[in-house]
Amino acid sequence: MSKQPATGALIGLALGDALGFPTEFDDVPSILAKCGPWREMELPKRAFVSDDTQMTLALGRGLRTAMERGHLAPKRLERPLREEFVDWYHSPENNRAPGRTCLTACALLNDEGRRWQDASQIGSKGCGANMRVAPIGLAPGLSDEQRSGAAQLQSALTHGHPTALAASDLTARAVHLLARGVDPAGLVGRLRSYALENRTRYDHTWLGDLWTRSQDPGPEHFIARGWDECLAVLDRLQEAVRTVSPETDPCLATGEGWIAEEAFATGLLCFLLFPDEPVTALRRAACSKGDSDSIACLTGAFAGAWLGADAWPADWAERIEYRGDLLALGTLWDA
Repeated sequence: MSKQPATGALIGLALGDALGFPTEFDDVPSILAKCGPWREMELPKRAFVSDDTQMTLALGRGLRTAMERGHLAPKRLERPLREEFVDWYHSPENNRAPGRTCLTACALLNDEGRRWQDASQIGSKGCGANMRVAPIGLAPGLSDEQRSGAAQLQSALTHGHPTALAASDLTARAVHLLARGVDPAGLVGRLRSYALENRTRYDHTWLGDLWTRSQDPGPEHFIARGWDECLAVLDRLQEAVRTVSPETDPCLATGEGWIAEEAFATGLLCFLLFPDEPVTALRRAACSKGDSDSIACLTGAFAGAWLGADAWPADWAERIEYRGDLLALGTLWDA
């Protein structure tokens, strides 16, 4: 029996989302007053998720459709992804405090005559793009170039800021490496090397002329801004993994997670503090003053990719909302 990293990551993502959803917008003293000691936080009886899991599933379904049609390429991914995002936008279940950037961009993507680059919110690096990117790190058979291109394209449909693109690429890369069994202890160093290698690589095939909507003098300058912000937060993360007490709010070290590079770093920090205690890692992420559902959903994706489907308590996994949809994608990609 393999560890089933795709199933583990998708269930973990949704569990983190459901655990962090009730504590989003609260500071740590308020969370402790409401939930008791953080190491004993319980999943709500009705484990509802936020737009984070909904959009992860939309991305996952779009990716599955694209891969069923043949070799993954920009146009082949953009069409089903756009349809899934617009379907989510119109869905009556889209009532979980979704982000403004996603709503604005999806309303524009709804116009079939509009190029996606003209819908993209070039000024936004909200965490909405990388909270949903895990499927691209989990789908089998992609080249490094396809994985990076797809991660950046899915971000760019809504969040066109270069830091959103780079953080989505890094998040998918981290999930992919963990699913393949790369030791968490060396992960930050590998991600740093990856960021440096790609720092000035603007992928025209996947992004087209997106960069021209910015004020940057050229595409390399545009994308380097994003990687430089990610490199800065990776430095903070490397320091935090060595020095931070697990008893303190992780947001104090790597940021509150409302923006892409901080959600990535703080979600990863919570996992790296407890690489073999996935439920403790989720609880630490959910008991944080920032965007706790997005931080915890990323923590769950990292932990589940590393430890597999058995990482999660059965009674938690059984009552997570959208369980059937999550398992369908996980089973397909683990096969």
